[in-house]
Amino acid sequence: MSESILTQQLLAQWITAENFRNYGQIIFASADGKSFDADDAQLNLANGIPRFYIMRLEKKGCKFGKITRHVQCTQCLGSLEGKDWLMAVAPPSEEDKPCLADIAAFRIPGNCFIKLDVGTWHAGPYFDADFVEFYNLELSDTNVVDHFTFDLVKNCNLRFEIV
Repeated sequence: MSESILTQQLLAQWITAENFRNYGQIIFASADGKSFDADDAQLNLANGIPRFYIMRLEKKGCKFGKITRHVQCTQCLGSLEGKDWLMAVAPPSEEDKPCLADIAAFRIPGNCFIKLDVGTWHAGPYFDADFVEFYNLELSDTNVVDHFTFDLVKNCNLRFEIV
């Protein structure tokens, strides 16, 4: 007889530069012609060919049992059409798994994008709409050679639900 899987709720907080600092950056619109500075996305795409694309995601609820990281590049995500969305993250770690106590959830407004630091664990995007299109900036082979997933259900008998 197998054990039942525990579902732990994560309260999504509105994202700010300060509360997202351990995971990456948030980027909002700036005036055209502004000089590059620390408020701009600090990208690391040096380990391959950058890939910028638009992905269409279908609503899949707000529960997750796996969390992923990329250790060769930063990743940028943002929704199109101004739709708010949710993301769960944990800080980069030296181990092959995130620290479960450090997993946090954020509500991200549709006029903002996030830059995940190299190695940041993440699950999502999640959203309430039937579908949302997102732009994604990573390396061309990120999902082939730099996609490390930790299975929370298999290894910890745990899943999370963003509320």
